Amino acid sequence: MRAPLATPETDAVLEDAEARFQAGRTFYREGDYEIARRLFDEAIGALLRSPAGAFDRDRVREKCREMAKAIYDFELRALERERRKPAFPESPLEDLLALTFPVDPNVELDVPGRLKLPVTQLPLEINGEVMRYIRYFTSPRGRKPFLESLRRLGRYRPMIERVFDEEGIPRELMYLALVESGYQPRAVSRKRAAGLWQIMRLRGREYGLRRTRYYDDRLDPEKATRAAARHLRDLYERLGDWYLAMAAYNAGPGRVQRGVRRTGYADFWELSRRRVLPRQTRRYVPLVLAAIAVASAPEEFGLGPVAEDRPLEYNTIEMGAATHLLLIADILGRRLEDLRALNPALLRDIVPPGYPVHVPKGTAGFLLAALSQIPPAYRTSWRVHRVSEGETMAEIAGYYDTTSDQIAAVNGGRTGPPRSGDLLVIPVASSAGRTAGRRRARQPSDSAAWRRANSSAGS
Repeated sequence: MRAPLATPETDAVLEDAEARFQAGRTFYREGDYEIARRLFDEAIGALLRSPAGAFDRDRVREKCREMAKAIYDFELRALERERRKPAFPESPLEDLLALTFPVDPNVELDVPGRLKLPVTQLPLEINGEVMRYIRYFTSPRGRKPFLESLRRLGRYRPMIERVFDEEGIPRELMYLALVESGYQPRAVSRKRAAGLWQIMRLRGREYGLRRTRYYDDRLDPEKATRAAARHLRDLYERLGDWYLAMAAYNAGPGRVQRGVRRTGYADFWELSRRRVLPRQTRRYVPLVLAAIAVASAPEEFGLGPVAEDRPLEYNTIEMGAATHLLLIADILGRRLEDLRALNPALLRDIVPPGYPVHVPKGTAGFLLAALSQIPPAYRTSWRVHRVSEGETMAEIAGYYDTTSDQIAAVNGGRTGPPRSGDLLVIPVASSAGRTAGRRRARQPSDSAAWRRANSSAGS
């Protein structure tokens, strides 16, 4: 007996479901999981609504099972990606400004005599308002986050000092970022300010900081520092006083200027006493002054010497084509996390064309030479594999969900077993192949072959 023919209604349902599924897969690969999930739900829904009496309902059931399994796999990968995605820590400023403790009006009388503070470019006034924050930073509760922030400052101190010197900003104002972000370049506030200097999006645009789907310049430490320095300089030129400039950094220049016009006083302490500034701004300037005082002389305040992190050192190169950070990590033998740390402004692991990506110092020449062997159109999907002792071409091909013949074809048609330390271009086709091998990323010191290959790396 001949099998019943498929009905046009069922064919239409299968085609519609497949179209929605493929569209969802496209959005999934782009990282737009919300849209992908909606399209996946619509695809399954179309199958479930297929005519109940169709002769070929078994085909619909099989398609539904197949699609559900694929969607489940996508969801697992999406969860893994979200787990690996670098976090956006919260700015500490709101919590610091919310602290409440009494002010001793007599404390300012003996503080200058007891403390031996270094000479600073910025006039440093220590009074009761400032002293209450000094007490917090040196308390058991406050000293740990304060010292952790100073430790992180070591990564950026030389860069900040250079930029501030070039822009004519007192170096002590580098500690403004201590209270704004704790020197966490990806810090975000509840008001959506971002970066080391907690710059709002509109203000960032004013100083040339761009935001796209791939990157946010406010999260780039050097770009954000340049913008913050120029903003502080503009505020000082507008208001004529560094304390008022700090107040305007927090409240906006218009708010401070209105206070000056209203009272006739261009003095922060007088404006604060008369309560013409917002409450958080009246606390903000003493908070920054306390951070400057303690950070400038931590031993004077009983914190002892601070072990700062080593400064970040890197070269900057522009990518001629969109390039995956994982491919760069493959070539350089570095961890993906290390490259993310050097490029905190990247919102995805894709470096867009023309973007100034940071790479470990001394590796730029080697990286560019290796990338030239990979067609620009494939730099977001293909991989590079460093051969380990005893690995076969078949094993490597299986690891990346490709074939030995395909690997040989893009590596000059090479034949014979690969040699330990060789770099092989891998023509990856599937998402599984693209994400394979993350755990195999090695530090340079783990591989003598890496050291030999990079001995001539350019800067």
